[in-house]
Amino acid sequence: MAEAAQRLGNLTVVERPEGQSVMLLRALEGEGARLRAVVERDRTDLPETAAVVFSAADGVTILRREAGFEPGTAQVVIEETLPVEALNRIARASVEGRDSAGGVALVDAGLKRYRTGLMGTREPERAQPLLSDIYYLRRALGPFAEVTEGDLTELLEQPLSMLVLADIGQLVEGDRLRLADWMEKGGVLLRFAGPRLAEGDGELLPVAIRQGGRALQGSMSWSEPARLAPFPESSPFHGLVAPRDVTVRRQVLAEPTLDLPEKTWARLEDGTPLVTAEARGDGWLILVHTSANTAWSNLSLSGLFVEMLRRMSALSTGIDEEPESRLLNAVEVLDGFGRPVPPGPSVRPLVETELASTDVGPRHPPGLYGEETLARAFNLGGSAKPLLVMEDLPSGVRRGVIGGEPEQDLGPILLAIAAALLIVDLVIALLLRGLLRAPRRGLAAVLLAAGLGGLAPPAEAQEREADRTVVEAALETRLAYVLTGNDTVDQMSAAGMFGLTEIMIARTSVEPSEPRAINVERDELIFYPMIYWPMVAEQPELSDEAIRRLDRYLRTGGVVLFDTRDDGSPLGGGGAAGPGTQRLRQLLSRIDIGPLDPVREGHVLTRAFYLMDVFPGRYGGGRIWVERLDSLANDGVSPLVIGGADWAAAWAMDRNGWPIAALSGGGLEQREMSYRFGVNLVMYALTGNYKADQVHVPAILERLGQ
Repeated sequence: MAEAAQRLGNLTVVERPEGQSVMLLRALEGEGARLRAVVERDRTDLPETAAVVFSAADGVTILRREAGFEPGTAQVVIEETLPVEALNRIARASVEGRDSAGGVALVDAGLKRYRTGLMGTREPERAQPLLSDIYYLRRALGPFAEVTEGDLTELLEQPLSMLVLADIGQLVEGDRLRLADWMEKGGVLLRFAGPRLAEGDGELLPVAIRQGGRALQGSMSWSEPARLAPFPESSPFHGLVAPRDVTVRRQVLAEPTLDLPEKTWARLEDGTPLVTAEARGDGWLILVHTSANTAWSNLSLSGLFVEMLRRMSALSTGIDEEPESRLLNAVEVLDGFGRPVPPGPSVRPLVETELASTDVGPRHPPGLYGEETLARAFNLGGSAKPLLVMEDLPSGVRRGVIGGEPEQDLGPILLAIAAALLIVDLVIALLLRGLLRAPRRGLAAVLLAAGLGGLAPPAEAQEREADRTVVEAALETRLAYVLTGNDTVDQMSAAGMFGLTEIMIARTSVEPSEPRAINVERDELIFYPMIYWPMVAEQPELSDEAIRRLDRYLRTGGVVLFDTRDDGSPLGGGGAAGPGTQRLRQLLSRIDIGPLDPVREGHVLTRAFYLMDVFPGRYGGGRIWVERLDSLANDGVSPLVIGGADWAAAWAMDRNGWPIAALSGGGLEQREMSYRFGVNLVMYALTGNYKADQVHVPAILERLGQ
């Protein structure tokens, strides 16, 4: 330790808590399906339990085993037999509760490589690669395996862990014998179906397949593609989620046998096998009953395809090779607490043949070295000297205590700060947009009330309810109507907007929430795309603040349907005007709007959703007026739509969907046209004047013709 202090210049030595020992994961070995871990401790005077956790690369725990130290023993051995696929998934082992680099052992493939051979029809790939099985297999296998392509004779001369045959129907006798012997020694043969295999000899398959025509044998087609069923617990694919958009259009069918359920790893929803397998010695013979390209299914386009191939490759025991004298760059290293970190600039490469003789140090910290998919593990436990208890510390060594102050959970504090910042941001945004005009000294009170809403006295319940209403309105699309103070009119407006909402949900993709009654003097209007405003003679004059709120709403994209409810009386000065029209004239005289024009043929309102040239409500006939727009402000949408057909009465429904108001002539046809006008109006408010672009179609077609 003193030598280390002199070499490093600044060494911090810490004392362990009383009653515990320092543990080191001395060795981690695997032979076949057997796993062996050796844990060593620095003191032997007390009984202890060591727990070793074996986890995958994504952090999922695969195995946890405990072993007890007897007094007087310094080492304990943990042995376990695992399935090959589980053993190959282990990427890290660590001593639980001992956070140090010495208590962690990274796992690699040792001198085993996972090299996959590909054989298939290559002709389509040259001209149309997206039709080739090889194209999809090469890209799916690339992230985790070396891929070698060639004919069967060349591939069998190389050391392979998995061999993939894509739609190979016929195999010569010599190749079948060599493949059978190769599987007995631990190789994995994966076959994909296709037109050739469906008409092949049926040899070297895990199950017997039906051959011949589509009706009774060979391949089967569906008028509707079939989806994958959940993977059974006995399958290596168990735990993977089959996306609902992965479908199979054709497959080869397996002959029903008593052992077919045991050999089936994946099924379709109709119960027919999609993946079947059979153990052959130490290896596996696997058949995917659909093609590897997109001709029979879209499985190869999904991430599930990659994960299935990864798990099938893990069934192999790998291939043995001699180490090479090559430099291995650091991919990932461990810090002093055993946590993976990127390698620093001082980390130097390792020579593969000198891994066992290289000491762990600042230039060669423990970690993974080499290529990312074929990295070699360089662990501290195997090269560390025996653990010794230091009685006397060298001069200049700082003393500390393992653990120190307990951890403090900052989660609630950070969430509270984030919530407070969110509220501040919302208030600032409302102030900048002019939607909140609270006095400066009242802003703190607003923030405090929002942050301590649960502690507010009962007298403020209505204010909190109003705040919740604003939030709900901002998060949901809904229509609104203006309260007039006349109960009969307000009830009809509520029923009318409810009916229009139901019509929108039934006939369009727009699904508004429950319509809301609003008070122009008090409520914010900006959250509603369209507002219905019936005019009554007794409606009080609006305050200046309400007029400003209405102006702001009209300027920022809102649409108001003013309904004078007076049988379409003229808006202009000629003729006798009803009380609704007179009240509307007084209101419009205070609002900043442009000149009004009647809706003519070709206006977007006549074709926003339905094609129509009349806009009846409770009353038929009449005209509607809109603001004349000389520019593309508000996306070409008039903020005002004015008429007098009493549309709320025509739209009005009870909760069972039945109309509740009689119409003035016209019957069912008039009511249907009023529904269509309501749909057009809402779509006009939501989508703007995009339908107006169709006026350019003749000119575009003429230019294309030239």
